Amino acid sequence: MSKTILSRDGAVLLVGGAETSGPALRAAAARAAGVVAADSGADRLLAEGIVPDAVIGDMDSISSAGLAAIPPNSVHRIAEQDSTDFDKCLRHVRAPLVVAHGFLGARLDHGLAVLSVLARYPDRPCLLVGADDAVALLPPEIAFDPGEGTRVSLWPLGPVTGRSEGLRWPIEGLHFAPDGVVGTSNAATGPVRLWTAVPRLLLILPAAAAGSLEAALLSTPASWPARA
Repeated sequence: MSKTILSRDGAVLLVGGAETSGPALRAAAARAAGVVAADSGADRLLAEGIVPDAVIGDMDSISSAGLAAIPPNSVHRIAEQDSTDFDKCLRHVRAPLVVAHGFLGARLDHGLAVLSVLARYPDRPCLLVGADDAVALLPPEIAFDPGEGTRVSLWPLGPVTGRSEGLRWPIEGLHFAPDGVVGTSNAATGPVRLWTAVPRLLLILPAAAAGSLEAALLSTPASWPARA
């Protein structure tokens, strides 16, 4: 079991080194119960005048000036190279939700690695927010209202089925798989409710709907157990 580095009762902001919006970071930090940087994410935060509560990672990309600006007891170096900095952060932070900015960038391989971590830790609810999209692993049940006509995409990380209310094309009876049926470019007809039996289905909304998805994830009563 991983040692807990930061524990909070509310949502925690996690910031990575990919391109992020300064105003979005400041707004997210203002409502967060705690702020964590993944390695060079600390430089992004410091540029906005935000000192993170913890910096976690192998410290191979944070600037020397950034490292000097962080209190030494807030720097948590994890040297092993078998996992990404995002993985290191997610497994060492305890919170009802981690809201992660700076992880959906231009590099496809980095983005795919981040999505695989969501599947690896289904018991650690996490919302990824990028310039264009907001992404989360679906909990067993969730209800949210992104607005009529909003794009609602579902992407399977493995074989998975589900049920839906409020989608233009219902998903009940579909057998999703990465090499089979996928659920991109669906749309909301009003409030949406989704169910799935296993933690293998990603929900992808426009970034403008990140607030409604964050609220829904925080109010979702059921979550997945840790993987054996």
